[in-house]
Amino acid sequence: MLPTILFLAAGFVAFTNGANANFKGVASLYGSGTTTLRAAARWGTAATFAGSVAALFLAHGLVAAFSGRGVVPDALVADPAFLCAVALGAAGTSFLATRLGFPVSTTHALVGALAGAGLAGSGEVRFAALVALFVYPLFFSPLVAAAAGAALLLILNAAGLLPDRRTRALDVLHVSSAGVASFARGLNDTPKMAALVLAVPGMDVSLGFLAVAAAVALGGLLDIDRVAETLGKKVTDMNAGEGFAASVVTAGLVTTASLHALPVSTTHVSVGALLGIGAAGGRVHWRKVGEVLLAWVSTVPCGAALAAAAYAALALV
Repeated sequence: MLPTILFLAAGFVAFTNGANANFKGVASLYGSGTTTLRAAARWGTAATFAGSVAALFLAHGLVAAFSGRGVVPDALVADPAFLCAVALGAAGTSFLATRLGFPVSTTHALVGALAGAGLAGSGEVRFAALVALFVYPLFFSPLVAAAAGAALLLILNAAGLLPDRRTRALDVLHVSSAGVASFARGLNDTPKMAALVLAVPGMDVSLGFLAVAAAVALGGLLDIDRVAETLGKKVTDMNAGEGFAASVVTAGLVTTASLHALPVSTTHVSVGALLGIGAAGGRVHWRKVGEVLLAWVSTVPCGAALAAAAYAALALV
């Protein structure tokens, strides 16, 4: 029974991840008016799916990182109830955020769920390892993205290389960079969820990755609108050139992190880049940014609480 629950719960994590995160790589396309919301969503989902499949060959380091080993005792990692609780805690957190229209980090939700299920299961969580492996990359990535977004925009403007109106060449570059950002997101996020699916006894590695990729794509096609409006329109106003600059920063940072097995959040990088270009142009919607930051702060404790409750319930089963 528990293996079935684990497979379904991991699939739910992947679905909610797609709903909450597939738009992050292409938010600047919609926000700048380069494409419609639906066109951006389809392109982001297709590129994310390609990245998810590529993760099968390129990103096994992240599978190991999110197995829980080194963070909680190995005996607990082998407990199906622990893994089910982690999946349910992360999925519940992402689902709630998506319903409310907040772009949050599935990575943060998983980190919180690991801690919550670990405390409920054995009472032992190696917080030093948790901070070193996950918290540092997650904390610094939005700061780096914001600084990089502002710097790139100022440099390109100073050099006269960034038109404020759409041109055919700019559209091609913008759509391409958004595709790279979405591909990198699939590369970075898929192994985190595949770690849960691959814990199902007898699960083939390739089938596990493909199942996650399919669920992520389905979520991105069916339940993306609320988060898309927040990312595309409510963080900052942007023209085509500014949107392109934000897209380049997101693509560069997430790709670099994926290739080095660093568990950054595409959410934090994307919002950080948008915030950076918005701050450089003086057009940030600070109230909405404050609401998004509050959602980020709530993600880890929410994931921990839901995972702990799920573990307690599964222990009865």
